[in-house]
Amino acid sequence: MNEEESAVPERERDLRASGGRPVRRRAWRPEADAETAALLRYLAAHPWLVGGRDDVLIAAVRRNEHVLRSAVARLGWVLVIERDLVRLRKSPPPRPAAWAAQGPSPAACSWFFLLLAAAESMPPRTAIGHLVTQARSAAAEAGIPARHDIAERRAIVAALRMLDERGVVERLDGDLDGYLHDDDAPVLLAVHHTRLAYVVANSGALDPAADPQAWLEQVQREPDAARRMRRALVDDTCVHVALLDEAEAQWLSQRVRGDDGGPLADAFGLVLERRAEGAAFVVPDEAYRHLHELGPMPFPAPGTVNHAALLLLDHAALHGTTGDGPGPGWRGMSGDQVVAALAGFADGNASGRGGWGAEYAHNPVLLAGKVRDLLVGAHLARLNHSGSHAGEEGAEVWWFAPTAGRWAQGGNQDPAGGRSRSSRSAPAERHPHSAVQQGLFGDTKVENMTEESTR
Repeated sequence: MNEEESAVPERERDLRASGGRPVRRRAWRPEADAETAALLRYLAAHPWLVGGRDDVLIAAVRRNEHVLRSAVARLGWVLVIERDLVRLRKSPPPRPAAWAAQGPSPAACSWFFLLLAAAESMPPRTAIGHLVTQARSAAAEAGIPARHDIAERRAIVAALRMLDERGVVERLDGDLDGYLHDDDAPVLLAVHHTRLAYVVANSGALDPAADPQAWLEQVQREPDAARRMRRALVDDTCVHVALLDEAEAQWLSQRVRGDDGGPLADAFGLVLERRAEGAAFVVPDEAYRHLHELGPMPFPAPGTVNHAALLLLDHAALHGTTGDGPGPGWRGMSGDQVVAALAGFADGNASGRGGWGAEYAHNPVLLAGKVRDLLVGAHLARLNHSGSHAGEEGAEVWWFAPTAGRWAQGGNQDPAGGRSRSSRSAPAERHPHSAVQQGLFGDTKVENMTEESTR
């Protein structure tokens, strides 16, 4: 499937192929193979493979090209395979705001694209000073003010590191940090002009100059509900029924198993877990060795913020409210209650050897912000504001998702403990003959899971 075809919603493609007559959808059955599954999981978290650094993986992608393309096409993604480059171009993320909070700073992102624009007119080998000078000219043309301070230099260096990681503008010699203090730092860069076109993963089909708002909406949200759900299951922690629109909820109810979701999970070597509150593709423990293999936000993991988050989940299970939540099983706490709870936890986990970091133990507001970013990014919590009148913004309310129950009483673990389970850890033990299982805050009905439904 080419890029143009993948942009057409599936229902429309089916109608075109049948001459306008409704057709019965055939089940998609991918070839199950451990190598292709491992490649798909790796590419989902690392969408750039560069020659000289990832030669073994690039060779594996070439061996399994047909199966890989078939799988990623189900997500509306495009797999670019060149002699010394593999680039997985993804569709819009399921939760852009939450993911952006974990990404680079706005300044680093701006300089990333300014340097990218400048690189197009640079020779294959160039000095860092020449590239940055050209990028500053592009910034002036775009009306972006230049501050020439240390914060701006840090943003430029961060942007250069992102370009280097992607193999677009690679560092050949020198230290990028040298630019922090020297405009003419002895750093030699290699510009790979053929890779510049692959940086933007989802350019959309509309003209941004003709209708900027419509173009922005298109690149921020996948238009096809089925592909939206597939990407959320593959690339996010889980999906919650309470947060879905009508089309998404229909897909989850009718197609998450036999003909669509189940086979996709099998292609990635994942396990489909379907519950009344939602669904998830779970990574088996044997499929990874290190937390970083699961993506940029494994949970739980060692550290003060992760330990505080576990304690907070336990606290919410006991003291959170249930009224006015997104759906059944969600528990709510006000922002002030969260800060107070974290302050109490800090008293019992004094800083020092084996304890919490002093900067967090003495500043529960700072810790609350870090815990918020972690839990919202992992899709275990969401925030909204309560107001007494329409349009009025009130107090911040944290809503904890039912999926947080997977780590019940996990906060008792040592914050600097050993190997942790990922947010996509192996499924909890199931009781297939029981219609009721223990949920996050009580007994929750779970949809029957047969052996066939997980394949």
